[in-house]
Amino acid sequence: MTQTNDRKKIPAEAVDLYTQFIHGEIGRRDFLDGVKRFAIGGLSATAIVEALMPNYALGQQVRKDDERIKASYETVPSPDGNGYIRGYLVRPFSADSRSATPAKLPGIIVIHENRGLNPHTEDVARRFALENFMAFAPDALSSVGGYPGDDFKGGELFSKIDPARRTQDFVAAARWLKARPDCTGKIGATGFCFGGGLSNTLSTLLGPELGAAAPFYGTAAKPEDVSKISAAILIHHGALDKNLSAAYPAQEAELKKNKIRYEGHVYPDSVHGFFNDATPERYNKVTASQAWARTIEWFNKYVRESA
Repeated sequence: MTQTNDRKKIPAEAVDLYTQFIHGEIGRRDFLDGVKRFAIGGLSATAIVEALMPNYALGQQVRKDDERIKASYETVPSPDGNGYIRGYLVRPFSADSRSATPAKLPGIIVIHENRGLNPHTEDVARRFALENFMAFAPDALSSVGGYPGDDFKGGELFSKIDPARRTQDFVAAARWLKARPDCTGKIGATGFCFGGGLSNTLSTLLGPELGAAAPFYGTAAKPEDVSKISAAILIHHGALDKNLSAAYPAQEAELKKNKIRYEGHVYPDSVHGFFNDATPERYNKVTASQAWARTIEWFNKYVRESA
């Protein structure tokens, strides 16, 4: 991981504290108070917090106005969820510019972390469009006003949403994407943290409707539900993400027992959130690049080539 000298001063324990905070295991006050314990060696608590919080401008790889993409915000009915869910739909410009009829593309549902549809997740959706997929990134916070532009507030709003209805919102979003006339009818799902876990859940709920899933540091599907999976599962964990990496062997055993197509990778020197280039203290450029390349290859094989 490429870091500046200042970033090397951030203790690993402070990064772990941030991970606990974003998982909802501790509140904002406990996070801020906890960070103060690491304010040593000329590094203030404020500087530590600023280093740990996301910098979305820094992590942007594809501009919102990039001429190579075509993007819009769409609202999807969700009668079994919260009534509706709004999301960010992105297609490569080239797919719609060569003829009067839009080209059919395989679709990818991109699921955010537990703070709503922030700029990083939208950027990932645009990256998929540049790989010649159509991507839809729904916002779990749609029914409470949408991502508020602040991760602290987004996390607070996220905790107020009924989990079962929230899951049904994403089921509705996946089926909406699959049924679109500009989609091939083959879809995959990927996501990060909450989104990784939900990608696993969708694989059990959608069965043969889902071609593949590529969860990043997500909670595994319940063992009793693994037999419902038809999708090909590509799993990404960080070796330093101790809880999830320790749970991976049991997850792998269930996939093997149920003869699910899968591949799993536990990346060295990688913490929870290692793919998120908007959080430099967690981002690992080397392993993030490896995981992205594997994800594109996986979706090309199981969502595009099988379409």
